[in-house]
Amino acid sequence: MNGLSFSELCCLLCCPPCPSRIAAKLAFLPPEPTYNFIAEVNGKYSVELTARAEWQFSDHDKENVEGFYTRTQRGNKIACVFVRCSSTARFTILFSHGNAVDLGQMSTFYLNLGSSINCNVFAYDYSGYGQSAGKPSEKNLYADIEAAWQALRTRYGISPENIILYGQSIGTVPTVDLASRYEVGAVILHSPLMSGMRVAFPNTKRTWFFDAFPSIDKVPKVTSPTLLIHGTEDEIIDFTHGRTIFERCPKAVEPLWVEGAGHNDVELYPAYLDRLKKFVNVELVN
Repeated sequence: MNGLSFSELCCLLCCPPCPSRIAAKLAFLPPEPTYNFIAEVNGKYSVELTARAEWQFSDHDKENVEGFYTRTQRGNKIACVFVRCSSTARFTILFSHGNAVDLGQMSTFYLNLGSSINCNVFAYDYSGYGQSAGKPSEKNLYADIEAAWQALRTRYGISPENIILYGQSIGTVPTVDLASRYEVGAVILHSPLMSGMRVAFPNTKRTWFFDAFPSIDKVPKVTSPTLLIHGTEDEIIDFTHGRTIFERCPKAVEPLWVEGAGHNDVELYPAYLDRLKKFVNVELVN
């Protein structure tokens, strides 16, 4: 009835896994930290990158990366960075990264992305990632992005209509959650997942009470313009996840389905930046 075998169905109903176990199995692989925060004045930190961060710009460009800590409602101190990519940027991207990376590894990408589409980038590490305290969990994901959102609003004075929420892979989970509760300038969902069970058991047709990351049930509440991006040959989160979320999203714009792309190489295709430039600099402006 739900696409599961009889034995799988019996196992799930008799001994259902708790959401935290599904989340831990599917999502959380924090790497060894690739950066440190060096305290300066006024609660600011410079960002010291290790060789593993693979920084591709000059040392002078690092001055455009400002670090600081904020605290979540669950008591975890999380690391955040503000990457000043453009002096004329209208929008700031609140970026929720994928699994198995941290802010250090993503710093070059952030500067490249923001410079290419004329946006500044604000990003944070999930609890237990990089220099963020605590342990990764589904509940912490939601608390982490809420704290990042509040810090972006209060510390930098960015208004919601000038914020673009960008989630990649597991980062689409907190992004959808936040976007379902706040109206923002726009939302970008890059390789999203419908829910944890639907990744673990691809034929699952409903949301079980013990499921984790139920983005599929939250995305109908997203009221901001939303761009879906997914590789058609994604080997980790099947393309059907992106397509189904697109169908459920009330304010979805023309999606970007990258023919032949997998889970980790969408950004290498020229269509990726072309579509983002059109979305940010043409569609959102008009």
